[in-house]
Amino acid sequence: MTTTLSDFAALAEAFAVHPTDTPTSPPDRAAELESPRFGTVFTDHMARITWSRTAGWNNRRVEKYGPLLLNPASAVLHYAQEIFEGLKAYRHADGSIWTFRPEANAARFQRSARRLALPELSTEDFIGALAAVVAVDRAWVPVKKDFSLYLRPFMYASESFLGVRPSETAEFLVIASPVGSYFADGVKPVSIWVAEDYHRAGNGGTGAAKCGGNYAASLLPQTEAYAQGCEQVAFLDAETTTYLEELGGMNVFVVRDDGTIETPTLTGTILEGVTRSSILQLAADRGHQVVERRIPLEELLAGVRSGTVREVFACGTAAVITPIGRLKGADFDVEVAGGSAGQLTMSLRAELTGIQTGEVEDRHGWLTQIA
Repeated sequence: MTTTLSDFAALAEAFAVHPTDTPTSPPDRAAELESPRFGTVFTDHMARITWSRTAGWNNRRVEKYGPLLLNPASAVLHYAQEIFEGLKAYRHADGSIWTFRPEANAARFQRSARRLALPELSTEDFIGALAAVVAVDRAWVPVKKDFSLYLRPFMYASESFLGVRPSETAEFLVIASPVGSYFADGVKPVSIWVAEDYHRAGNGGTGAAKCGGNYAASLLPQTEAYAQGCEQVAFLDAETTTYLEELGGMNVFVVRDDGTIETPTLTGTILEGVTRSSILQLAADRGHQVVERRIPLEELLAGVRSGTVREVFACGTAAVITPIGRLKGADFDVEVAGGSAGQLTMSLRAELTGIQTGEVEDRHGWLTQIA
């Protein structure tokens, strides 16, 4: 896979540009970029590619951001055949714009498509679409520290029919949303409700795919978490309700008192996060023993109570790394290390965000310049 700026510019050139007839004025754009709430402000354009079983991928274009025209019988509305991704574009100090490990997102998008019986999109088309929309809406990439342009690639079944079979047509799009710091008032530990009556995914299901159905299944237990005074919900395995798996939208890590870092092993029911794999590498670089294994909830609670578990944190694209200060369930309520953010948690967060923004050396070649 090519990685130079000229290569990605060439990929972007495959997309015909149809500029919006109602561009946002510079003053209005500046106002929108001042303090955008996550996922509420969108740029002027979106990238798009159409697919059919007979024609394959075709009609690559960048067009005006706006509503989609869907037939009421569109397959996605009835059978939830859709997938998505999430990654960010960062403006570095010299004005250049970079993404973080987009080829990993492209590979996961292909795996998700395979599981949902959707057509697989090439890595070149995936990254080309990112580069195309960023090139047109470059002015929307924030300059302020800790701000970025969130990129949301997604694909949905567009064929109009009522029948349980894979769709013969699909649409792939990329929309972009400027976002501020996930933690507007600084990084603070979150409280987690551990769901024991609900499960995110089961063996043989779609847990390893990034599809809307998995997130829809998390919404009711997330509401339960709010009712219990918690910000997020964590899920246990569906087979035994014993082992920690992941949060509604983030992977989980545990830091032991001997410096060992553990995370639930990928069993097919857990999403393989790009941030997760990056943390595993950065921790190993520092000499920490890194262990992927099944982590029993009771063992975790016992470790928190005894102090052998020093830190717990979650990770994902939006928040990067989030310290966990409290674990609560139907019959337990424990604070992790007094409810404070752990030193290693915050150190890893600083290193990872520093790499993404160009302030820390990118030893692994994770950054890709796209504009």
